[in-house]
Amino acid sequence: DDDADDKKPVAKESTAPTKPGTDPSPKPTPAPGAAEFNKDLKEGEAKVRWILKNDVDVPSGGVPVRGPWTTGDIVAKAMYRTASGHSLDDGSQKWSLRLPADVCAAPSQPSPDGKIVIALRESTEEGADCEKLQMIDLVTGKAGWTATLDRSSMSDGLSHVVMAINGDVVTAGRTTRTDAYRISDGKHLWDRLPGTCQPYGFASGDVPLAAVDCLKAPSDTYDEEVRRIDPATGKTVWTYKVKKGWRIDKFYSLDPPVVSLRQDEPKQNWAIALLSNDGTLLAQPDPGKEEFAMECGERDENLDDCLGATAGGDTFYLATKPTHVNGAFTNSVVAFDMKTGKIKWKVPAPPGQTLKPMRVENGKVLLYLAAPDSKATTGGGIMALGPQGGALQTVLRHPASAATTASSIPRSAMPTGAR
Repeated sequence: DDDADDKKPVAKESTAPTKPGTDPSPKPTPAPGAAEFNKDLKEGEAKVRWILKNDVDVPSGGVPVRGPWTTGDIVAKAMYRTASGHSLDDGSQKWSLRLPADVCAAPSQPSPDGKIVIALRESTEEGADCEKLQMIDLVTGKAGWTATLDRSSMSDGLSHVVMAINGDVVTAGRTTRTDAYRISDGKHLWDRLPGTCQPYGFASGDVPLAAVDCLKAPSDTYDEEVRRIDPATGKTVWTYKVKKGWRIDKFYSLDPPVVSLRQDEPKQNWAIALLSNDGTLLAQPDPGKEEFAMECGERDENLDDCLGATAGGDTFYLATKPTHVNGAFTNSVVAFDMKTGKIKWKVPAPPGQTLKPMRVENGKVLLYLAAPDSKATTGGGIMALGPQGGALQTVLRHPASAATTASSIPRSAMPTGAR
């Protein structure tokens, strides 16, 4: 059997633990600025360049932040009814764009030439459909073309919008169809494809992988495929057939392809498929006694928004579930052989800290090292490991003075995305 097999669990997963003793109603305190963090820098610690404090007036219940997206010397984000761009050098605002309605979906990455296409609600009324597309030039902050998605189908109207950018193409996927547009001029390229099987979401990046639904009736059990699809034409390059009853959960990596799969009935199961670059199943990770935990976005939204898993070359990297040791949480990073699924090595995080694989660059896996949960003499940072494991290599060390603030930042605020 070359698909997910519920008789052989390929991964053990647990929800992230909650911090013991957390005050359910903490009293607000003024947020410190960059100068305060830089007062007591230690040797080897990076200087905090700037801190951006939210100045967008949002509803009391809060709203999601879309982005950040970087292009050139600009970092941009969108939230509620505003998009803004800031200087990477000093954080100064370069532009601000008021939007006519709430932002409801957006890709994880911009186009190579610095464009983003976001989705807006049809109006400011509560429950308005997520159906308007708006292109924005992230360098200038200028609004470009707009388009309206057809959401008249009953199942479509109840679906989230999954957005992705692959080169000069943006896709907006949902149940029963995906619409593709050329970013440079807004031309509509394709929507429903011939046949029963329809993509409902892509992952952003250089390799356009799509989750495809082949259900013949809404009451049928899951019947899905992973496809590499030319985003400009909608033509399939290769297909990996997922075992019936399993659904595509997330893409952990695009090159090489690594796919998270879920089974909801008769019981909940989780599996990971390690694929070759032509869609052939190579292996499924053998977890042994390890348990793993990723931090991902909402189910049914973007498919490439996880922190804690990545792949490069012949190795797949996965974060273990944090465990409580001596009053603090800590974990490890486990490396798997892409061809066999066997564990190659395991490297623990420093005591009281956790490691999350981010992406692979120049043959090394980059890892986010979380700041300690409590006051400590060290901060978090970015670490690296070679394909053979070994000792952690420091890429960027965050100031210890910022540890408390950094530990309170949700991981969802970090740029993620399958690569």
